[in-house]
Amino acid sequence: MEMCLFQRTSKTHSSSSSSTISSRMINCVLLSVFASLVYLLVSLSRFQSKDTIDAYFLSSQDQSQSPTEIDHIVFGIGSSIKSWPARREYVRLWWDAQRMRGCVFVDRPLTSLVNDTDSHLLPPICVSEDTSRFRYTWRKGDRNAIRIARCVLETVRMFNTSSEEVRWYVFGDDDTIFIHENLAKTLSKYDHTSWYYIGASSEIYHQNSLFGHDMAFGGGGIAISSSLANVLAKIFDSCIERYPHLYGGDSRVHACMLELGVGLSHEPGFHQFDVRGNALGILTSHSTRPLVSLHHMAHIDPIFPNSTTFSAVRHLFSAVELDPLRIFQLSVCYDRWHSWTISVSWGYAVQIETRHLFLRDVLRTQKTFRPWKNSGGLASVYTFNTRDVHPDPCQRPVTFFMEHVSSSPSDGTIKSVYKQAYQNCTYDPISSPRKIEEVRVFSARLDPDIRQLKAPRRQCCDILPTSSNGGKVLDIGIRECKEDELIYIHP
Repeated sequence: MEMCLFQRTSKTHSSSSSSTISSRMINCVLLSVFASLVYLLVSLSRFQSKDTIDAYFLSSQDQSQSPTEIDHIVFGIGSSIKSWPARREYVRLWWDAQRMRGCVFVDRPLTSLVNDTDSHLLPPICVSEDTSRFRYTWRKGDRNAIRIARCVLETVRMFNTSSEEVRWYVFGDDDTIFIHENLAKTLSKYDHTSWYYIGASSEIYHQNSLFGHDMAFGGGGIAISSSLANVLAKIFDSCIERYPHLYGGDSRVHACMLELGVGLSHEPGFHQFDVRGNALGILTSHSTRPLVSLHHMAHIDPIFPNSTTFSAVRHLFSAVELDPLRIFQLSVCYDRWHSWTISVSWGYAVQIETRHLFLRDVLRTQKTFRPWKNSGGLASVYTFNTRDVHPDPCQRPVTFFMEHVSSSPSDGTIKSVYKQAYQNCTYDPISSPRKIEEVRVFSARLDPDIRQLKAPRRQCCDILPTSSNGGKVLDIGIRECKEDELIYIHP
């Protein structure tokens, strides 16, 4: 600055020059102080601005990552006056009347005989709106598909003005069984303010080819973020008018999603279950993602022996109540002494192979079931890897089914007990796993955070020492694998 730059002057002007120099020095000092104050204020302002911005984004991040609870979900359940009396007991297993919101849509009002005194334990009954104005041209199909599709629109209209926050709308059939804690955890991975259409396809290749490989099948359940559902409801009737030739309600939802430019976010925990017979193979090879839903349970054999279909599902829920996120989760360990491969499908079954199998072979689904239709061709082709089961039951893995589950009040350790399913087979009492009568599995409640849910890892298991005489009891512990631990056949 010029006022701070001065040169030497002659002695004749020393007095005046000295005064001038002093004045300039004072001005220079004052200006420097002023500049420093301005710089300090600007710096503080910047820091405060940065802190404010950081706080804003931190607040936004916290809000987007807040976990979804069951209270944030609204259910729309497609039913009819004909099917509801037989299927409402399945809904009662998973419905929490204190925390859940939603409606069961039927075609006409229920009689007083059906709508009895225990209705407070079930979702409210809603009579669907008239859909006779819409065309339906699928030959030999059921035009109820239009009514079921419009459950989406009617549910959103009913709840989008609710004073309580709605993050997700979830739709299913009256024989869809939801594991509601797992559903909420799964949806917590997604931002409900963005457009998400979530579910899973069929297990049968032909079903997917017929209706859509990228479609969420309604029986397995469909989850739609509230931001998307509100837009979908506005234009849904126009979509229905354009697609009279489609078969089901889920096909109409899918077609409208495509018109909105939204694709399927696939979650393997939703199960359409387009199979029949013994579902053991599917259930014991479940994904590492949480079990969200089961469908068509009345079309498969009871999942536990010596049981009815409903009592078997109710028995499964005794394990779900204690550790829902671990249900069906598969852990594999190897017994080097006997050369056994031991698979624990928690809360359901333990299987022991009398040989060592590579893990990739263990994880292939045992073909214990049969397809939805026995027409051959693509109707018998599955969408996952399978392995054949031995035609002789005595040559198959020895299977132990869950008997009961309990939790220790002192340390929270969960013990699940599995009893051997009887087979009239001869065996070596020394080396055969058939000598084992009971398997006890010890674990801690599985409670992954959002990061672990997005990138799940299979847990490890160990064969534990036991004081049982005669080798009739096998103890197994399940735990998190160490960072570099492998699940493999030890030499």
